[in-house]
Amino acid sequence: MSSMKEHVSIAVAIAEKRRGRRSERIYSGRARAVLERSAIAFKSSAWVVILSGFLEPVLFLFSFGYGVGKLIGTIDVGNHHLVTYAQFIAPALLATSAMNGAIYDSTWNVYFKLKFDRIYHAMLATSLGPLDVALGEIGWALLRGLVYATGFMAIVMPLGLIHGAGALFAIPAAVLIAFGFASIGMAITTYMKSFQQMDMINIVMLPMFLFSGSFYPITIYPEWLQVIIKILPLWHAISLIRAIALGVVTIGTFGHLAYFIAMVAIGLVLTTRRLYALFMR
Repeated sequence: MSSMKEHVSIAVAIAEKRRGRRSERIYSGRARAVLERSAIAFKSSAWVVILSGFLEPVLFLFSFGYGVGKLIGTIDVGNHHLVTYAQFIAPALLATSAMNGAIYDSTWNVYFKLKFDRIYHAMLATSLGPLDVALGEIGWALLRGLVYATGFMAIVMPLGLIHGAGALFAIPAAVLIAFGFASIGMAITTYMKSFQQMDMINIVMLPMFLFSGSFYPITIYPEWLQVIIKILPLWHAISLIRAIALGVVTIGTFGHLAYFIAMVAIGLVLTTRRLYALFMR
């Protein structure tokens, strides 16, 4: 009982502190409470689901990088910088691993909480605001993307596929990529109304993975198709990680960084506004 009174007192204090501010109904500074809830729920989750998202790019690396790679030889990644096929696809699979970790948590996980568990109804009935919920859920998805990226890096580094400064900066870049995908993923999920609509996420992700330069340069496509591919976020993710990991950083690399910073900002704004419209009118 004393613990309950303590939590109520904290909630009242937070509400009093927010009173009169422009962000009164938006943000309370307690996104960590949402993270804590996700961590507690994770303890009882099926670890096989988590592991499967990590294993997929690893299997692609060994089957294509060391299988098909024997038939391909080296690839020029710019400025006559030749790399093996395994080195070429490893950064792409690292970017994909970060994307997978973030997108699955920020879409299906959020959808069940939104439509079935009705957890957000309960959260937003407390001192939490929609931005707290958005940051907490996206932060959890970000952690999953970080775990996937770190685990993948632990495999490719001993193989000599990514080394030196590239290894140091590829993981922070992967975290930014996960942040961008998680932000947009959650924003999109708030508009989904059925499992059939949710399946559209997988329908979009698979061709984006196959045609965004993961396994071969996009220069093999006609110019009009290259323009379309360069709009896709995974192409920017792969190009960013590949430039860092292979040491071919150019001015364009900073353009990829800006793309994901903008993606994060847009995703957070859209998610916050959507949660506010759904639960706090």
